[in-house]
Amino acid sequence: MGKTSANQPNLTTARGAALYIGAILGPGLLLLPGLAAAQAGPASILAWLALLGLSGLFAAVFSALGRKIPSAGGVMGYVTAGLGPRAGRATGWIFLAGVVAGAPIVCLIGASYVTELTGGGQLARAAVAAALLLTVIGLAAAGLRAGASAQLVLVSLLTVVVVVAVAGSATAARVANWTPFAPHGWLSVGSAAATLMFSFAGWEAVAPLTARFADPARQLPRAVAIALAATTALYLGLAVATISVLGRRAATDVPMAGLLSHAIGAAGPDAAAVAAIVLTLCATNAYINGAAAMAGQLVRPVPGRASAPLHRLLAAIGVAGLVLITLYGLRIVSTAALVAVPSTLFLAVYLGAMTAAARVLRGPARLAAVPAALAVAIMLAFCGWALALPAAVALAVSWPAWTGARRTSARRTSARRVACG
Repeated sequence: MGKTSANQPNLTTARGAALYIGAILGPGLLLLPGLAAAQAGPASILAWLALLGLSGLFAAVFSALGRKIPSAGGVMGYVTAGLGPRAGRATGWIFLAGVVAGAPIVCLIGASYVTELTGGGQLARAAVAAALLLTVIGLAAAGLRAGASAQLVLVSLLTVVVVVAVAGSATAARVANWTPFAPHGWLSVGSAAATLMFSFAGWEAVAPLTARFADPARQLPRAVAIALAATTALYLGLAVATISVLGRRAATDVPMAGLLSHAIGAAGPDAAAVAAIVLTLCATNAYINGAAAMAGQLVRPVPGRASAPLHRLLAAIGVAGLVLITLYGLRIVSTAALVAVPSTLFLAVYLGAMTAAARVLRGPARLAAVPAALAVAIMLAFCGWALALPAAVALAVSWPAWTGARRTSARRTSARRVACG
């Protein structure tokens, strides 16, 4: 999942479309086609198609929310407007929990491509991922952050890698690789869709961009249409190539390395590793800094320490990330289990946003929000044990307010009884 920022005025349609594309595409593309293929086989293409359609609904809803509810808190502000401050605050914390859990996964993606090239088992992959995570945290703590222009360069790099991999490996495609179509049953498509959500979150990050178009009514639909067309072509092209070319070997953590080996020969894994490292470092940096703004909305400021929310966020990412990476290195948890954590958290965030949108929006945007909320709810049903995570975060956030309200009510009741007595 990529993030973008909005600091420059007067967006052109082309740059707006590029920023939208940048918000959706990210290093997850280097992992998730293989992970989805492992879960559902060739039938995973149905999950891709369903999520691309859902992505169009997200685009319409978040664009409408951005126009109607300008909010520095982003998705947290939208949920607050539709469902109240308590739900908004819970959504904000769930989103941050998704960032904390997602950052180490992005680092594991980069590490997988490195160890595919250099050799080494799962423990070596975990060690490389830990080094990448600590590097990113150090860069963020030092104040280095990737701007919008740098992110667009990274998206261009990822696009080139995908196009070369898909087009160059086309001659190795085999129709026989599409059978059996659903080797793990049709319900596995739902599980694959829930996993793939990790690559489709991002529309909420660019909703505030709507105010930066000179003529939003004309430019916004064009920018969104361009972004949808581009992401659809890239996602579908990669998903189809992964299955058609790699077949049973598609169930791997490094599908891009396999495709590039067919496309450009022995240099393929080298190119994939370099691209994975660059994308991991820069995308995770943007990922973290993009969440810092929301952390500032949630964490009480410390006098004289404006950077306290960022430092607390970095500490949480460091501790949680190293724990998750260690569990992976010791083979206690799998890649699929790790991806399920942020995917479920982001699905919970989107459910709150779509539900809030159904309450505050009108017209076509509201009609888009209702089926989007239903689709997200269905995907959440396939998340299993991971559903406990957003529920636990929401309970932890709501508990102090709930107990405080009970105490206040008890004091008022006691006061009334004394007055009546």
